[in-house]
Amino acid sequence: MSRSTPGQQPVLVLGIETSCDETGIALYDSGRGLLAHALHSQVALHADYGGVVPELASRDHIRRVLPLTRQVLHQGGAALADLDAVAYTAGPGLAGALLVGAGVGTSLAHALGIPAIGVHHLEGHLLSPLLADPAPQFPFVALLVSGGHTQLMRVGGVGDYVLLGETLDDAAGEAFDKSAKLLGLGYPGGPAIAALAASGRAGRFPLPRPMLRSDNLDFSFSGLKTAVLTAVRDLPPEPQARADLAAELQAAIVDVLVGKAIAAIEQTGLTRLVVAGGVGANQQLRLQLTAAAQRCGCTVFYPPFEFCTDNGAMIAFAGALRLQQGDVLPPAAQGFSVRPRWDLASLRRA
Repeated sequence: MSRSTPGQQPVLVLGIETSCDETGIALYDSGRGLLAHALHSQVALHADYGGVVPELASRDHIRRVLPLTRQVLHQGGAALADLDAVAYTAGPGLAGALLVGAGVGTSLAHALGIPAIGVHHLEGHLLSPLLADPAPQFPFVALLVSGGHTQLMRVGGVGDYVLLGETLDDAAGEAFDKSAKLLGLGYPGGPAIAALAASGRAGRFPLPRPMLRSDNLDFSFSGLKTAVLTAVRDLPPEPQARADLAAELQAAIVDVLVGKAIAAIEQTGLTRLVVAGGVGANQQLRLQLTAAAQRCGCTVFYPPFEFCTDNGAMIAFAGALRLQQGDVLPPAAQGFSVRPRWDLASLRRA
């Protein structure tokens, strides 16, 4: 989709995402929309370790980023000289992985004499539903739910973010991953749990819904993981028991996410809810959240499935919006840095 306003000159931005275990490259034109994108996942690389190994992730990004960049430029019918800016994920994320994208992005931009835009990874996720059709209008409540983050934000516009609630410990995606390991399933845990839960029945092994009835919008999932550990120790040996426990775990996480998201809608008085992040691809979450939103008279927006996990399209898109707002330093004044820890609420519109 196009995000250029009438009279505004379209911009062409190359996006580079290397914050964790996916190398994502995309080419976004604000007048014509997303021209091309490519993604390489490192799931197979890290599967034997049950989680991401930072050094392996960084090395794989080095191998993938330039070939993918050439591929995307070819698919998008563009040359390096056509670019107006290069956007890269500056944080948060794994320091070594971030440095790969930042190094390539800033070097390329410097050579071309164009701006390099350091994008906040979570801002990319927050804005990714705007790539869908229909796209939400500002303001809206955003449920950002992934392997490393579970937050509720009020989004008033690009750079206008107010934190409403966040996890006090484990993120929802982390609870999926750790519980999947306890159940002897593969990595990443979310899809593995969902696949096993499809043949299970929730309720047989009751699990807690942490903080569902609290008087705030915060989350907590570490206790749920502990409850799964206890249940696994006493689990009957038949395969159906594992499926039933997986179904209950998925139901517990979904119940909490839906309950908190609807509470945020009611608290803010807004009527639009955006879901972003890898857990946003969970079908049960989408079904129950959409139904709950209809009951309270609001609308839910999701990014396309391919843009739920980390990807270059969201970085190119966020970079284009920032460039058009003028939130970018000129090439001569740009530095080279990444921010492995970076508070989204600290972002402000320039």
